[in-house]
Amino acid sequence: MSEAGGGRGSGSPVPQRAPWSLVAATAALCLVSATSVGTAVAAPMSREEKQKLGNQVLEMFDHAYGNYMEHAYPADELMPLTCRGRVRGQEPSRGDVDDALGKFSLTLIDSLDTLVVLNKTKEFEEAVRKVLRDVNLDNDVVVSVFETNIRVLGGLLGGHSLAIMLKEKGEYMQWYNDELLQMAKQLGYKLLPAFNTTSGLPYPRINLKFGIRKPEARTGTETDTCTACAGTLILEFAALSRFTGATIFEEYARKALDFLWEKRQRSSNLVGVTINIHTGDWVRKDSGVGAGIDSYYEYLLKAYVLLGDDSFLERFNTHYDAIMRYISQPPLLLDVHIHKPMLNARTWMDALLAFFPGLQVLKGDIRPAIETHEMLYQVIKKHNFLPEAFTTDFRVHWAQHPLRPEFAESTYFLYKATGDPYYLEVGKTLIENLNKYARVPCGFAAMKDVRTGSHEDRMDSFFLAEMFKYLYLLFADKEDIIFDIEDYIFTTEAHLLPLWLSTTNQSISKKNTTSEYTELDDSNFDWTCPNTQILFPNDPLYAQSIREPLKNVVDKSCPRGISRVEESFRSGAKPPLRARDFMATNPEHLEILKKMGVSLIHLKDGRVQLVQHAIQAASSIDAEDGLRFMQEMIELSSQQQKEQQLPPRAVQIVSHPFFGRVVLTAGPAQFGLDLSKHKETRGFVASSKPYNGCSELTNPEAVMGKIALIQRGQCMFAEKARNIQNAGAIGGIVIDDNEGSSSDTAPLFQMAGDGKDTDDIKIPMLFLFSKEGSIILDAIREYEEVEVLLSDKAKDRDPEMENEEQPSSENDSQNQSAEQIISISQAVDLVDQESPEESSLNSHPESLSPADSDDAASLSPSEQTSNPTEDHETTSLDGECTDLDNQLQEQSETEEDSNPNVSWGKKVQPIDSILADWNEDIEAFEMMEKDEL
Repeated sequence: MSEAGGGRGSGSPVPQRAPWSLVAATAALCLVSATSVGTAVAAPMSREEKQKLGNQVLEMFDHAYGNYMEHAYPADELMPLTCRGRVRGQEPSRGDVDDALGKFSLTLIDSLDTLVVLNKTKEFEEAVRKVLRDVNLDNDVVVSVFETNIRVLGGLLGGHSLAIMLKEKGEYMQWYNDELLQMAKQLGYKLLPAFNTTSGLPYPRINLKFGIRKPEARTGTETDTCTACAGTLILEFAALSRFTGATIFEEYARKALDFLWEKRQRSSNLVGVTINIHTGDWVRKDSGVGAGIDSYYEYLLKAYVLLGDDSFLERFNTHYDAIMRYISQPPLLLDVHIHKPMLNARTWMDALLAFFPGLQVLKGDIRPAIETHEMLYQVIKKHNFLPEAFTTDFRVHWAQHPLRPEFAESTYFLYKATGDPYYLEVGKTLIENLNKYARVPCGFAAMKDVRTGSHEDRMDSFFLAEMFKYLYLLFADKEDIIFDIEDYIFTTEAHLLPLWLSTTNQSISKKNTTSEYTELDDSNFDWTCPNTQILFPNDPLYAQSIREPLKNVVDKSCPRGISRVEESFRSGAKPPLRARDFMATNPEHLEILKKMGVSLIHLKDGRVQLVQHAIQAASSIDAEDGLRFMQEMIELSSQQQKEQQLPPRAVQIVSHPFFGRVVLTAGPAQFGLDLSKHKETRGFVASSKPYNGCSELTNPEAVMGKIALIQRGQCMFAEKARNIQNAGAIGGIVIDDNEGSSSDTAPLFQMAGDGKDTDDIKIPMLFLFSKEGSIILDAIREYEEVEVLLSDKAKDRDPEMENEEQPSSENDSQNQSAEQIISISQAVDLVDQESPEESSLNSHPESLSPADSDDAASLSPSEQTSNPTEDHETTSLDGECTDLDNQLQEQSETEEDSNPNVSWGKKVQPIDSILADWNEDIEAFEMMEKDEL
């Protein structure tokens, strides 16, 4: 999500970094102060090796694009595990994720300018002809305005930009007469009705055929949208206006940006994640640089670059100053509350913020870009990919990875800025991991869980639009590209718009309105974009000196960090009470709680409950400490809950032609062989007869020494396990009898026993939903003999499976749990130290932006077992993570296994009620201090 044409001046002062917060006390601070800076630099990569890697990127693109065209086109996306196209309405709904699909051959349009960047001009010309011949933009389907803008409108404009470039060169596209531009204009007019609001902010969705509000549209009733959704339109809409002369598009996009700027929180200069499109009220008041906001900041800076309007740069610099004051805690970027920017809003980061180092290169602020990028790279080295979200101590929070390109993007721009060959090695690692873990026979499959290596039947269009573009440019020399990439700006979807648009059809009045709102420090603004070769003299030692202190940030952890509040107590005052240090029997601690407005209530069952009312605190500072304490307590309890859960398992197809490249997410069982403690089970699969496995098998010879396939239903899971074990099976896979069910859309659960002693069951048992199970059944029909590996985590694989046995990394971290387990219901319950098994907590998975969220983000919260497995292994920081994703609802059935509604564990009230209390407390803060204008 960064721009190709150089960075801004480095002379502007970098704001003072905010010290660490309570919830962000991790290893970086210790290591930065304790580790000496080294001088070792990565060896330069030879021209031959760079060319080899570039050719490898070309081959990978051909594999992905070719399989899309062969198996999916004209569908919007390829489903790489089942080798077919994803058509809206024909597959189970994935919620907001499907709003990108409009039955307009999305992947083809998104890939147009990638073909030219990769020097595939013949394929580009053929692809343009296919778009003009086959694509229909008048479908009766509701789509995301944001996704349609950046992927389809941006794809058409990027294709048009390079088509006219090729035509001018005289060899290709001589027949082209602005047809893609006319399609873009048609689509632009279809998106305009979304702006029919009093604020000028667009509705988040629109019907391509019927627009908004008509009964046929089935949309137009929404009240909220994300900041990025409303603020990521100016590049495409302004380019459409500049190309066509129709000023209305740029006018509407500018109006939306103007409204967002006016609605920023005036004291912090931050914006929230979600806003009411009619009133302008902030619905979600947390602020960061990741999901929901990311490309809003990106487009402010790039709008200045493309359009030359100084007001966009002033706005960006104002926001950037606030980001570096409150959100940036190098190497971390943590969300805060817009009205209380010293108060962290959450203790984890999402993968979408990986674009930010690249944007900082464009800004010219290289040091924090290098620091954050290095932290992200170390997380990738531990998990092979960047998880959708991870905690401040670098543990997996959301385990999915939909092949996002943002980290590759920042890697490319940091290499351009520093010339450090280290970033070439980073790119090489990304290539190797994609081929090793994500490549499947029909393309590249998204990772369902980075810990197990399991796959999702998903290959988003942005993978072709961005990932291969940035990786190829990373290794390409200038002569390898048939046009000058510096003449173009990258949109957030990496589509190319020519910089000469800044001088074309300038009919939009430029009004510098920033000074009406705030006093600005002129020294923070430089008005030119100097050449990168002058600004950054390709000195790898500079980047190396910044990275070196962070080289072990993920591997180590600090026992205690310096927090923002602790910083203010260095004069001798006592630091605030930490949740991990709290003891309910300590009178001094209880007195501190009272001062923070936190009450302790004794319950009849022997537990105690914490309730916080900010208005009862001794002061506003004490009230803020109380909120922070309660937030820490919830996070601590959530982490302990996850550590007591069984993780998902992996079913890996290792026989020809899969060779371990297809990995399916499987639910574990609370009985039988524990795959996390024993060697994996490998064997050929065979269907049991009867297929439900509810009676003695009539084909024991078929399942003897094999892994039996059984259908769910009609009897208990444990009964099925005993029947196949008695027939000589070495393992069992239960396949859901609910046709069409999938781990993409349904919460994973654990198979429970039958209430009896299950110690007699010695074989491993795993559960697959119908869609994942059908992949194995289809493979049997086509190849007859299919061999699978049942394990806690997929093994490294290659075409020969030569390295399938990989030694497990030892757990090098200790469980730093508090002295007593915490339980959350309406408020925070403190469980007696004598009965930790009674601990339970509902975690609250915050979703990504409506545009970029993963489908699992909307799953219901986890429910914890009341009988955790003994000798449970603590979560390791070296990638052998055993905690379940917060978004996976663990269920098990204590009655018949065909009943999906019976869940296990202790029921607790949703944490939404706690968050509602937080919101009330925050409002109380605002009233107390009267700091909101």
